[in-house]
Amino acid sequence: MTTSNPDPNPDPYPDAPGTLSPGPSPDVGPVVDVALDLDKLFAARLHAARARPYLATALFALHTVESRRVPTMAVDRHWRCYVSPAFVDRTPVEELAAVWVHEVSHLLRDHHGRSDRYAREHELTGPGERLRMNIAADCEINDDAFGDGLIQPEDAVVPGTLGLPDGQLMETYLRHVRLGLYAQHAAWLDCGSGADGLDREWELGPDGAHGLSAQERDAVRFRVAQGIKARQGHSPQGWRRWAEEVFHPPQPWRELLGAAVRSAASGSGAGEDYTYGRPSRRSAGVPGAILPSLRRRPPRVSVVIDTSGSVSDAELGSALLEVAAISRALGGRRDLITVVPCDAAARIAHPLCRAEGIPLVGGGGTDLRTGFAKALRAGSRPDVIVALTDGQTPWPATRPPCRTVVGLFPRQHMAPSWNEDDPDYVPESPPEWARVVEIGSAH
Repeated sequence: MTTSNPDPNPDPYPDAPGTLSPGPSPDVGPVVDVALDLDKLFAARLHAARARPYLATALFALHTVESRRVPTMAVDRHWRCYVSPAFVDRTPVEELAAVWVHEVSHLLRDHHGRSDRYAREHELTGPGERLRMNIAADCEINDDAFGDGLIQPEDAVVPGTLGLPDGQLMETYLRHVRLGLYAQHAAWLDCGSGADGLDREWELGPDGAHGLSAQERDAVRFRVAQGIKARQGHSPQGWRRWAEEVFHPPQPWRELLGAAVRSAASGSGAGEDYTYGRPSRRSAGVPGAILPSLRRRPPRVSVVIDTSGSVSDAELGSALLEVAAISRALGGRRDLITVVPCDAAARIAHPLCRAEGIPLVGGGGTDLRTGFAKALRAGSRPDVIVALTDGQTPWPATRPPCRTVVGLFPRQHMAPSWNEDDPDYVPESPPEWARVVEIGSAH
């Protein structure tokens, strides 16, 4: 099996090996034709529901299918769980419970849909690339899946296996997973199309029995998210982050904001560079010379968040959700996003690792000009600046040397009372050179 395509993007973890270490395939022992022990399998599911009560709705929504072609357990995108009788026979109940939680986590976090989108965006094909996606999805799940009543399976892939930090998304891990020379030893890690989007021959497909419809799958996710949000202290941070994002239904303004960011990032001059890795086709017209081709690199985005007194706590929370939406619009590249909290003064430009870790301090007056200046001075210059504000601010007098998107928190009346020294004060409108999207608008 060949290795994956080289990643032209810089690696924020240069010391991470990112390659599965050599090791034997799991010892499955002699092949014995045993019957599926449903009592043991369902006892394990009950154990999983007791250990992770917020996942109970999803666990009991899965329909089990006996299969001797599955190495362990696997799920398809239609919420069927395929189970190997031999695996159930040799595995303790406590470990089976952990596998139940692992498999249903793939489905709740939409790893099949996210893998399909990533494959389309990066032109990835073949089972080798899908295996990389399965491993990256496992890393996203397994960093906080075990403990507290669940035993970690001996061969579970966790971020530390690849020398990577915990708490990242599948898309981030995927950029650092390399199959290497020992990919054949990882081929048994097959969680089905529910983990990587690639249909298997042994799956029943969309027309098979006992699959859940798209509406039923959304209803299960909604119920699980409600349960997590109702008991915030009883679930890991990764699940709380998931519930916060999936709990808010897609809004038109998020689509508009994502489209505006993508449009700005794809504009001429944004995220472009020359490379000799793929010579220009024009080289054929210049014998003896190799001309570089123009390569589009992922754009860098700086998000300036208005933290002045006129912005409510709810709007600041919404701003963090918009940052997550911007990250998704860029294919999950959180390492290319910085966040600058700003009221009358701009503070530190924070790299985006986890949106919930950004301190939105402020509360004074508003002058986003300092935020724009800080964004342009922080490290690598951004290709796009996104300002999330209520609009009650002065704007830069000159156009920044990059594309600009303004997300406006809605105000029914732009009250002049925010400037007590000038009762006739009227905030400036966003400049013409900025793309403006009203956050919360239904249109």
